[in-house]
Amino acid sequence: MLDLEDYIRIIPDFPKPGVVFKDITPLLADKEASGQCLQELLNLVNGQKIDKVVGIESRGFFFGMLLAQNLNAGFVPVRKPGKLPYTTLLEPYQLEYGMDALEIHEDAISKGEKVLIHDDVLATGGTAKAVCNLVEKLGGEIVQCNFIMELSFLDGRDKLKRYDAFSVLQY
Repeated sequence: MLDLEDYIRIIPDFPKPGVVFKDITPLLADKEASGQCLQELLNLVNGQKIDKVVGIESRGFFFGMLLAQNLNAGFVPVRKPGKLPYTTLLEPYQLEYGMDALEIHEDAISKGEKVLIHDDVLATGGTAKAVCNLVEKLGGEIVQCNFIMELSFLDGRDKLKRYDAFSVLQY
């Protein structure tokens, strides 16, 4: 079994000084490491029924689509405002300094559908919580939020207390 941390590249001072960025592109480039990561993400779901996998722009799309295929579920992209072509719902959320927002197609999830939310990193939790809000506005039932890695020192899990949240790697 591979140590997936060996496939996470550390980039100091990106995108700004003081930030230590965890880059998943080496993980994506290695077929064995990415295959193992996918299997570990699937294991986190633990056989639960999933109707839709929601992938968060943009790195949540990579494994989100693979998870959907393996779970025999549909895939739903959540994107920054103005990127989706159909009628959307908008969810603003607080950043460390300022605000941002995410959108989902208004017909992407039907009432009662079981939803898995996926992204590459759980950091402060604002993005994931905004996506949870969007899914619930559409009537979806959040089964789980899962991530490749969690930066636990940023306490993002605190914003997701109402949900089952899991990650393959913890920092």
